[in-house]
Amino acid sequence: MKNLAALLLCTLLVACASRPPMPPAATLFHDELFEAPAERIDPGAALAMSPAMRRYLATRPVARAQLGDRRRQLIDSLYHGDLKLEYDAATTHTASEAFDARSGNCLALVLMTAAFAKEIGLTVHYQTVLGEEVWDRSGDLYIAIGHVNLMLEDKQPRAGVAFVERPMVVDFLPPRDAQAFDTREIAERTVVAMYLNNRAVESLTRGRVSDAYWFAREALRTDPELLGAYVTLGVVYRTQHRPEWSEAALRRVAEREPDNIYAMSNRVLALRDLGRSAEADTLAQRLAELDPHPPFSYFRQGMAALHDGRYDAARRLFSKEVERAPYHHEFEYWLAVSYMQLNDAERATIHLKRAMEVSTTRKEHDLYTGKLDRLKALRTQ
Repeated sequence: MKNLAALLLCTLLVACASRPPMPPAATLFHDELFEAPAERIDPGAALAMSPAMRRYLATRPVARAQLGDRRRQLIDSLYHGDLKLEYDAATTHTASEAFDARSGNCLALVLMTAAFAKEIGLTVHYQTVLGEEVWDRSGDLYIAIGHVNLMLEDKQPRAGVAFVERPMVVDFLPPRDAQAFDTREIAERTVVAMYLNNRAVESLTRGRVSDAYWFAREALRTDPELLGAYVTLGVVYRTQHRPEWSEAALRRVAEREPDNIYAMSNRVLALRDLGRSAEADTLAQRLAELDPHPPFSYFRQGMAALHDGRYDAARRLFSKEVERAPYHHEFEYWLAVSYMQLNDAERATIHLKRAMEVSTTRKEHDLYTGKLDRLKALRTQ
């Protein structure tokens, strides 16, 4: 791996409450290296209600409800009514941006739902979902993607009578049972910091390094306990050829969680850049013990096999990635390609359809739809 950043689209590694607070993050900042951000970075915008959102809410029955479950009425209005919201992982929007776009990734939809819920007086609890991490990549940047959901409580008496109801879990990954997740509650400031960190990594993937710095900086100002933001900051510094600052940011994570593989992977690279080969080798050996088959390792081997014309070997390797990451569109697509090379159009069609179904952006969905249509046309000739 040339670079690795923990893009915590919807999760984070949370320090135990008994641990001492992290040292001030400001000692890691080097503003002088970066141009001003292209846009104003406002943490408060993440959960802010826009006039358009308030106008929409005013027309919904939930705004005037005295009877019935206001939580369910809200969810029905947002996700089963005329808004027609859809999941799209391309960009992490603020609450108002997700409302305007009628789409968003899981964190954007959490922000939008929470903003509406708070507006009508519901109590909102945010949860990080444990063990639901997946991986993606953008060029040489490998990205860990986790997941958050929320719980809604309505403590308002109905018609003068107080009700005690079980909190409602709202989750945006329908294929799985949200009630069965292992979760940990997190503070609202952490959710806002996660939004900022997402924007930092998204800026990195688009080559906007200065913007990435300012978003990561603000994420750490918002919540110094968000370990993923230190990793992002470390990647930003290494991108700017400042490995000494990169290593300092990543060391901050190692001091809190010595076996954090995200920080460890990047710290190996920074140490090699600094010429500290012995330290890098020791750390790399420990990383190999913790993670002997890192994300995308079978994929990279499969691509090499495909390039060499070893199509059955490629099929086996891509199948391994699909088995451990069944919701990743790229693995399904290249497995379909390997089946095509083996003249098995039936299985190629199955996996190409699966790539379309698990794609996380409209662009990817349309791309695989076009490929699937062309494959079907070839099969009917």
